[in-house]
Amino acid sequence: MEKINSNKPGSKKIKGVKRKAIKLSEYRLINPQYFDADKKLPLVIKGTVGKLNLIDWARENHSFIEENLCQHGGILFRGFQVKGVAEFEQFIQSVSETLLDYTYRSTPRSPVFGKIQTSTEYPAHQVIPLHNEMAYCHNWPLKICFFCVQAAENGGETPIADSRKVLQRLNPKIVEKFEEKKVMYVRNYGEGLDLSWQTVFQTNDPLAVEKYCDRAGITFEWKPGNRLRTQQICQGVATHPKTQEKVWFNQAHLFHISNLVPEVQRFFLAEYGETKLPRNAYYGDGSPIESSFLDEIRSVYQQERIVFPWQSGDILMLDNMQVAHGRNPYKGQRKVLVGMADNYARERE
Repeated sequence: MEKINSNKPGSKKIKGVKRKAIKLSEYRLINPQYFDADKKLPLVIKGTVGKLNLIDWARENHSFIEENLCQHGGILFRGFQVKGVAEFEQFIQSVSETLLDYTYRSTPRSPVFGKIQTSTEYPAHQVIPLHNEMAYCHNWPLKICFFCVQAAENGGETPIADSRKVLQRLNPKIVEKFEEKKVMYVRNYGEGLDLSWQTVFQTNDPLAVEKYCDRAGITFEWKPGNRLRTQQICQGVATHPKTQEKVWFNQAHLFHISNLVPEVQRFFLAEYGETKLPRNAYYGDGSPIESSFLDEIRSVYQQERIVFPWQSGDILMLDNMQVAHGRNPYKGQRKVLVGMADNYARERE
């Protein structure tokens, strides 16, 4: 495999390759490469024969994609013929068992086509910290795919990090405590500061919410004024069902109030108090998570952070358990779509 060369700082492009008249199913139709040969994440797959149809190639080489996704954790498909959102959805279907709805939501998104959504609709100046999708649940997608329809003029990258390496780099005392105590996620809906329960659960029916919570192991409590409070205890560390490797897999650092800038923290605590915060995280027994632990978790994510420039037409497929993702601030127009697939339900203890 070749390494992608950089001609100047901040600019990376893939080496050119000669065209070959060969069969569709042969791997020589593509040129696997890396942005960084040391990290080998993501694996970059670029077609070598004009505008190779990604859907056709993926159907013919499903096992090749699965093996490399399992090994590397992330694959960037670049330079293929993907005409729009419908073909993006078809591509995910060609390499997955089931496309998933975005249920029990944590961030604002909008439907685009079928089960394809916009990426998180936070203001352009905000950073979205590295995280594994829906790690605050007992079930989550094994695959998450991003389609760059339009790259931002400046910034807007989707940083990624190997969750296996995050686990290995963390202080063993932190890992041991999170693995033993797990994480409790507490959410308050109805204060107008975060997503409403109607948006999170995608229903206006309180009974449907209660049924979902019962199935998902979520404790709920209705408050005056049609407000809702939920809490759920989930894993701090998870075991990958295919590789049997342990991965750092939670969103404590993201849900915890310390994720907010100091002035916003002070405002929320003064206005609502800790028990009514829109979201917060504790250990599974309800005890507070040490601020020094959260600081180290965020620091380790930064150390393992890998950033590459989007190009319009790129598709990034991640093994959601092996690789975390985030978003950098940006300027100009940016359009990145998301599809999730292959639900994994962790057995609750």
